[in-house]
Amino acid sequence: MRAVLEARRKAAAVRVEELEAELERVQMDLADAEEVLRHRAIGIEQYLEALAEEEQPAETAVGPSRRKPVGPRRAVPHRENGAGLEDLSVDYQAVMAAAVEAGGDGLGARRAAVVLGWDSASASRVEGARARLKRLVERGWLVETKPGRFILPTGQQADEVVRPGGGSSGRSSTSG
Repeated sequence: MRAVLEARRKAAAVRVEELEAELERVQMDLADAEEVLRHRAIGIEQYLEALAEEEQPAETAVGPSRRKPVGPRRAVPHRENGAGLEDLSVDYQAVMAAAVEAGGDGLGARRAAVVLGWDSASASRVEGARARLKRLVERGWLVETKPGRFILPTGQQADEVVRPGGGSSGRSSTSG
């Protein structure tokens, strides 16, 4: 009887090892597929930005505009060019406000998707939010402290970020 039980245990251990190896392979395949998806989402966003920039008249493309973009244009100005939060679209302002609220923990793509009013269960929407966060990093608005976590740069004050519609993103002193 003991030999039968020992044989069953060994067979179960072998099966566990096989499944763990398969799980590792599937996880690696998933990570590769997610990376491809992320690159493609970023590519689409960059393509749309390039199209929006091409459609601008030559005289307005020279310097940063102080007026709000019209239509679906999603270009994000570089922070070092003296751009202010008012130069960001309402969506990007909302993401910046969420980054302030996240504090040192950092803002993740899933939470950013929720802030944008998107379905956070949809992988494509989460990847779109991640692409926006990465764009804010590229342009100096946010810093990616560790993979997938985005915070304000150390020199940027939280009180500089104002929610779309004029409200402050800072937490009130009564909300502990």
